[in-house]
Amino acid sequence: MILGITGGMGCGKSTVARLCEQRGLRRLDSDALIRERVLTDPAMREALRAEWGADVAPVDAPVNRARLAARVFDDEMALATLERLTHPPLFALWRAALRDAPTVDWAIEVPLLFEKGLENWFDFTVCVASSPAQQLARLEQRGLSRALAEQRISKQLSLARKIELSDHVVWNDGSLAFLESQVDHLLAALRTLR
Repeated sequence: MILGITGGMGCGKSTVARLCEQRGLRRLDSDALIRERVLTDPAMREALRAEWGADVAPVDAPVNRARLAARVFDDEMALATLERLTHPPLFALWRAALRDAPTVDWAIEVPLLFEKGLENWFDFTVCVASSPAQQLARLEQRGLSRALAEQRISKQLSLARKIELSDHVVWNDGSLAFLESQVDHLLAALRTLR
């Protein structure tokens, strides 16, 4: 079973994926793979440096993700360029993981699952959702200003549309215990479908 876990920024995709991992699924965090594997690759750093300069991708230091984000989230063409550069190596990492463990159940965090038409990668899609107020509060707790949080949210498909397109929805406005009970119920139901 391969679950694609999506949802809005700050809705709790990572929390749900970690809960799935605690219940025996293997977890792939797409954002972490980009951060730790894709952006650290020397060829990728060179491509980013060629596109956005040494202040974004210094020769002797890690990619400055804050500067990169500032460049691409204001510019649709720049964002498309970044995705064109980073998505193929991300998908290669997914393919390698899935190929190397074909009998494992997977929980893969995919922020842009529907935006990029990736539904066919997964047996089931799960949207983690919360109220807009809760979503913004969580993003502000992470250090994003409200304006920046709203800007980044606006670059994604609406949460309502993600809910509509998903096979299953987990609502994350309550306690951790309530979220855990939803994940337990969902996994139990999905395991009966195999």
